Amino acid sequence: MTSHPARTSRAVILATSLLLVASCSHASESGGSTTGTSAALPKTLVFSPLSLAPPALKGLSEGVKGYAGGKGWEVIVQDPNFDPSKQTQQLSEVLGSGRAGAGWILAVAPPSMLPIIKTAQGKGIPLLVNGRPDEYGFTGPQPGVTFDYVDYTAGGKALGEQLGKCVNEKMGGTAQVLAAQSSEGQAGKKEFEEAAAAALKATAPGASIVQTVVAKDRAGAQTEIGNVLQGKPGLSAVMASNDEGALGAIGAFAAAGKTAQCVTDFGGNDEVLANVKSGKIYASVALQFQADMAQSFDTLVAMQADPKANGQILIVPQKVITAQG
Repeated sequence: MTSHPARTSRAVILATSLLLVASCSHASESGGSTTGTSAALPKTLVFSPLSLAPPALKGLSEGVKGYAGGKGWEVIVQDPNFDPSKQTQQLSEVLGSGRAGAGWILAVAPPSMLPIIKTAQGKGIPLLVNGRPDEYGFTGPQPGVTFDYVDYTAGGKALGEQLGKCVNEKMGGTAQVLAAQSSEGQAGKKEFEEAAAAALKATAPGASIVQTVVAKDRAGAQTEIGNVLQGKPGLSAVMASNDEGALGAIGAFAAAGKTAQCVTDFGGNDEVLANVKSGKIYASVALQFQADMAQSFDTLVAMQADPKANGQILIVPQKVITAQG
């Protein structure tokens, strides 16, 4: 589910619950074991998303608490607010406190997590992190670490294809496109954006990306896109790498007395899907985080039995949603 992400900034990658679950439990100070047994690991999950500001990530945190709580787990939710230094500090403190038994991390900047990964491995605390092993400098599975990633190349390809289809159907194959992209450092950003642009050009050769903005949050995206519309009134299509970008674009066009003819989204939170149903958004490449949450949490629970064994590599399911279903 790695980068989103959900949806949030691309990586985001955001959706009806949003992105990646890690079961976070912690070896207690009195008798915590790192020898491969789970007896001393408490049922405590530390969940560190990119931020709690995006509704999708806030919803995911509530979903994680509900799902894990129903299985007898305590959940500690952190909020780094898109700050990699803050995320590292928060995780370092909880890993050192003796409270954590497993951790689910949506890394703001994957390379910044290497000290956290080493600390958790040393303490025998299983982790689940978003992204592929190579985004963290690894060549494959690692002891005590499961990687859960979004196939950003496939997601970007689907996003570009859907916008191209809309441009061909509604705009005669020609459009000035605004790309609302995720923040720098987000997992999968480069491959996602390259795949989206290539797929758009292949599907609708007459469509051109004439402006890009970074959509970190909805309000900021709406303001920035509104400013762009003043200078580029011919913009009529939006390709959004996350829910914040798509919803911010709809708000910006409405404030300018305009309607974007074609909007496509990557993420798929509830509000986005409602806009797909009403026709305001042509299509959403929706991350299936409910299914991913279950597979992620269940994987972390199993990892507690042998936290020194290599973890798995999971992929977040995704599905193209249109008004037709």
